[in-house]
Amino acid sequence: MTASIFAGGLLQLPLGRADAPLAGSAFDVQFHTVSQLAGGRWHCLVSDLSSGQRITVVEQDADFVIEGASVQKLAVMTGLMTEVDAGRVKLTDTTTLDKDIIADGSGLYLNQAAFGDQLTVANLLTTMLQVSDNTAVRLLSRFVSGDKINENLDRLGFTQTRVEPIPGEDRFYLGHTTPRENNDLLYRLATGTLLSKESTQAVLRIMGWSSVGYTDGIRQQMSSDERARFAGKHGADEDKRHETGIMFDQQGSPLVIFSFFADQAPDPDNYGSTNPVVRAHATLGRFMIDTYTGLSPLQSFVDPKVISQGH
Repeated sequence: MTASIFAGGLLQLPLGRADAPLAGSAFDVQFHTVSQLAGGRWHCLVSDLSSGQRITVVEQDADFVIEGASVQKLAVMTGLMTEVDAGRVKLTDTTTLDKDIIADGSGLYLNQAAFGDQLTVANLLTTMLQVSDNTAVRLLSRFVSGDKINENLDRLGFTQTRVEPIPGEDRFYLGHTTPRENNDLLYRLATGTLLSKESTQAVLRIMGWSSVGYTDGIRQQMSSDERARFAGKHGADEDKRHETGIMFDQQGSPLVIFSFFADQAPDPDNYGSTNPVVRAHATLGRFMIDTYTGLSPLQSFVDPKVISQGH
């Protein structure tokens, strides 16, 4: 059974909760089966928006406070873009890429052979969300401090989502969140109630572009057109494997919000697509797009060119 599931086979199981929509009941059963087979400790929330209302179809330990790893870059984005919307930071503001600010791990700036580039806030936002660049986070701290990010998150009602300011510096560690607050952040982003319309469109355009960036998880077993219907963020650090995001319908309206967090993942030194939790994400992504085939009545904030081009 394990091999067939992780190869993309879909379970033929009885429906789950009677109070959930038909598709939601099926996904709830699939989630619990796949996550148990993958191993690790999962903390998750999945919301169905197909009725125009936000209905929970998967909820497991959703208030667990967990290190967000790179998923926490969504919190950084929220704190930053709140400053942009308020006019205190501009996307055209620039800073210098210095060698001494380079961070290890994911990203592209650490692979440069020379430095001194003048980078805009828009460029740093793109690299932080598109290729999860760790150096971009450090550079953005020159425009918005950890304390200011937390202040903005608190003002927006996120009480458990925090970055960790470094004493005496503007820089910060990525910090922690919960599946429930992550799901709420993504829902508000998808429905245009988190940021301005212009900022919402800019962020979703970056998160939805799948020609480059992370596709080992949710989007692995999909065509280009199918991948274009997702805006997501992954995070991996030590034994943690997270992936969260928004699935849109074929017209670009938000249909499903998913927040998958896991710690104590097996094979923790394997950050590739064969890690059991990452393989589970791929299986769930395939099942998600095959199960939720309807349309959402909610407003679309996705650039139709992104959906129609399929890459």
